[in-house]
Amino acid sequence: MFFKVVTVVFVLATTVAGEDSVSFSYNGFRSSPHLYLDGGAELTSGGMLKLTNYTRQQKGHAFFPSPIDFKNTSNGSASSFSTSFVFAISSEYPNLSGHGIVFVVSPTKGLPNSLPSQYLGLFDNINNGNTSNHVFGVELDTIQNTEFGDINDNHVGIDVNELKSVKSAPAGYYSVGEVKNLSLISGYPMQLWVEYDGLKKQIDVTLAPINIGKPERPLLSLSKDLSPILNNGMYVGFSSSTGSIRSYHYILGWSFKVNGQAQQLAISELPTLPRRGSKKQSKVLIIVLPIIISLSLVIVGVTVAVVHVMKRKKFTELLEDWEQDYGPHRFKYKDLSLATKGFREKELLGSGGFGRVYKGVMPISKLEVAVKKVSHESRQGMREFVAEIVSIGRLRHRNLVPLLGYCRRKGELLLVYDYMPNGSLDKYLYNKPRVTLNWSQRFRITKGVASGLLYLHEEWEQVVVHRDIKASNVLLDAQLNGRLGDFGLSRLYEHGSDPHTTHVVGTLGYLAPEHTRTGKATTNSDVFAFGAFMLEVVCGRRPIEQVGCSGSEILVDWVYNCWKRGEILEARDPNLGTNYKAEEVELVLKLALLCSHSDPSARPSMRQVVQYLEKDVPLPDLSLLSLSSTGLRFGLHEDFQDCPMSYPSSMDRPISRTSSVAESLLSGGR
Repeated sequence: MFFKVVTVVFVLATTVAGEDSVSFSYNGFRSSPHLYLDGGAELTSGGMLKLTNYTRQQKGHAFFPSPIDFKNTSNGSASSFSTSFVFAISSEYPNLSGHGIVFVVSPTKGLPNSLPSQYLGLFDNINNGNTSNHVFGVELDTIQNTEFGDINDNHVGIDVNELKSVKSAPAGYYSVGEVKNLSLISGYPMQLWVEYDGLKKQIDVTLAPINIGKPERPLLSLSKDLSPILNNGMYVGFSSSTGSIRSYHYILGWSFKVNGQAQQLAISELPTLPRRGSKKQSKVLIIVLPIIISLSLVIVGVTVAVVHVMKRKKFTELLEDWEQDYGPHRFKYKDLSLATKGFREKELLGSGGFGRVYKGVMPISKLEVAVKKVSHESRQGMREFVAEIVSIGRLRHRNLVPLLGYCRRKGELLLVYDYMPNGSLDKYLYNKPRVTLNWSQRFRITKGVASGLLYLHEEWEQVVVHRDIKASNVLLDAQLNGRLGDFGLSRLYEHGSDPHTTHVVGTLGYLAPEHTRTGKATTNSDVFAFGAFMLEVVCGRRPIEQVGCSGSEILVDWVYNCWKRGEILEARDPNLGTNYKAEEVELVLKLALLCSHSDPSARPSMRQVVQYLEKDVPLPDLSLLSLSSTGLRFGLHEDFQDCPMSYPSSMDRPISRTSSVAESLLSGGR
């Protein structure tokens, strides 16, 4: 087979002004150019540069191996440069993605100590934003990270020393005076141009589909002098990373030039992306089908027919016309059954009133999932319920467990979540845990869950009230980051509107008093539950614990009494030992008391909670707020006959479940 040999040009020239001019061009990577690769980056046999594979929490780097002089020798200012590259991002799911790609100019080609996920393999939580980084980048970001001020989950941004973009815009290109949107995770190739004019001190970034050429008007223009950022010797290349969703990041071609226009890529010579979907099945059908047809024996035909009928009956699903719109979120029952090995007991992660949860590995993609089987007998409200499940499936935040989709079969509803390998937080807090979290880990988890809850309340397109915040519903990923999960009770409503009355559902000890009286779950009732959650994390105790045969002790009362005695630190978990920051422990305990106030208007919003935890705003003096034991206890001893209780699952299960579901979710208030 004849392969077109890639044109690789590397020129060092001296201009009249004495400035160096460096250029190179890769029309595909079939000739195995000597790029510097690390992490998940590799050159494929088809001539593509693949920055990541389907491994989770992975980063990949690819750099031109030699340093490039970006300084004008006459005056020390940054030289002009331009680059162009063709890329494609392919995700396992059409509407979900890992993280994006960054074209980067950096002092080093390895980017040491960088983190994957939201840090895109560029920085970590310590050096992000440091002026000493001397890093310039253009990000193609496919996840919205509110901590970096991202405008959406599909944007192009100009980054200087940090991932909070100096300027950004939704992905698209100008055509006949208007912007046409592009989806970065579509899997289709696109071309990006980055140009810096050293005289005008201007950066232009242009994006377009591969087949239309360069638009006349750039998507982004920024007046910025890069002279303080770029050093004499810098490396150019790409950085990418994955999160909890597996995805591929490809570079098909790349050209670059200092002091001039980068060479135009030969689109016809670029490698072809792998076809979406599997070819193997179609080849098998072509070979096997004639053989099957040729089998004319009646007994064989009857046997095949019987097996086919039995198999269809086993995997029969409920599928109605209105569900066609939710295709990408609808899983096949057959795939989920194969993933969980027939929902066998060995794969059981946990069980409770809401159903049973199984670990699974999807047969083709090998994605690890948690499949929650919820029984239901009533179809009333099912359409609205599935609509909300699909909407919640679009939530994307690093401190939320992704809800990937659903399936309906007979009397069951199956919810598919991303699998969290370290299980639920409660097993690290109660019953003499085998692994004890230190204070730094607990404080990070608390702040992470608060950030996720703020996203639900204020930063998504609708208000999401979780309604079941507790330690057993906070799951820990591979890095022990806290992720709020179990959206089986969540409710959506528009910003500025009033939530509808529903049945009282949740867990005793976390329910706000006004919720039990009115049946309305609000953001204020979520804050109340978050207060109980913070006490769990700091004290290592449940909100309500049995004392003796018939008595019970309420955690918030006990912490309140410690505060009144001036000994609030005595409420901390003894397992913390002496290795903790007293001011942080005291902050969280006092904030928990404030969130536990019986008056909803006296509780802070989640935005204020995050500000307090980040120490951006000082916590108010509780003694000046007339905090009283009555204000804390009011409602805790009310009649809970209509409130379903919820019990934690086994401490050894990675995912714990909550209380009764079917009637409350599917019959009322919807």
